[in-house]
Amino acid sequence: LFLTGMLPTEGRGAKFIGRVGAELDVEAGHKAAHLAALNVLAVARQHLGSLDKVTRIVQLGVSIATSGDVRDQPKVADGASGLLQDVFGKDKNPCRLVYGVASLPLGTPVELEVILEVQP
Repeated sequence: LFLTGMLPTEGRGAKFIGRVGAELDVEAGHKAAHLAALNVLAVARQHLGSLDKVTRIVQLGVSIATSGDVRDQPKVADGASGLLQDVFGKDKNPCRLVYGVASLPLGTPVELEVILEVQP
């Protein structure tokens, strides 16, 4: 299951807006990544009917909108990784890619791309 464009939204709007290192600190970025991962779980459960069908997380891509001098992107990404580990177990850790970017949709600080391996 390929999930892209997963943002830190609640309802129809962005819960977090801004760039890490400018309008937001690393802790807020971490919380935004956690919320985006919650949205991943919600969409996966809606599509699959149950998260029990997930056999492993193949890849987690985390794009983080940052100011030019931020070096703590991995700490922000831990917000998503940590939640996925809590839900699926540490033995199902994905390959993780973390990118610092200039901007993201809706002005959010984080966007996730996730590939899940699922039972047929």
